[in-house]
Amino acid sequence: MTWGGEAKMQFLFALRSKGVTETAVLEAMERIDRGDFIQGYFQDRAYEDMPLPIACGQTISQPSVVGVMTQALQVGPRDKVLEVGTGSGYQAAILSLLARRVYTVDRHRRLVAAAKAIFDALGITNITAFTADGSHGLADQAPFDRILVTAAAEDPPGPLLAQLKIGGIMVVPVGQSDAVQRLIRVTRHDGGFDYEELRPVRFVPLVEGLGKD
Repeated sequence: MTWGGEAKMQFLFALRSKGVTETAVLEAMERIDRGDFIQGYFQDRAYEDMPLPIACGQTISQPSVVGVMTQALQVGPRDKVLEVGTGSGYQAAILSLLARRVYTVDRHRRLVAAAKAIFDALGITNITAFTADGSHGLADQAPFDRILVTAAAEDPPGPLLAQLKIGGIMVVPVGQSDAVQRLIRVTRHDGGFDYEELRPVRFVPLVEGLGKD
């Protein structure tokens, strides 16, 4: 299946049916071809609403979850965004159409290199990708308007909360890695943080340190 009329229509219909309704998010997800981020055996399933395996034992999230998380983040065109967990690069590419600047970090050097190659091929110039321990964020680029975490932590990581601007939003899956997790939206204000539970999700765990690859 190629990213043509019918595949695109079915893909967008699946997003809307799962609650992705914001025009800007739908338009970004229509412009970024998920097939560009999936290699090999699973490429013909790129437009189905399901997670798929990628290198280093990681996954590319199902499109509806990417859409829901992106929508929950409420990204504006002047925002500087940190993504923790580059993975395939698909989520960062979508964020790049909505934000001024995207910083994305992953503990797997191989994934970062592959994602950078795709960003270059697509002519995306407002993403900076690093190999780093994402649980510590990126202190030298902080504070961030928005932070998106694409791996599950037992609690929203303290260093990431500290790197969020006043008025900033973080979206993060929270819970034990072997159980269903909850997607949480954290909003920082002068007096602290507000936490809002959005929906159940399932993500790989947020692991400290760099990957061995």
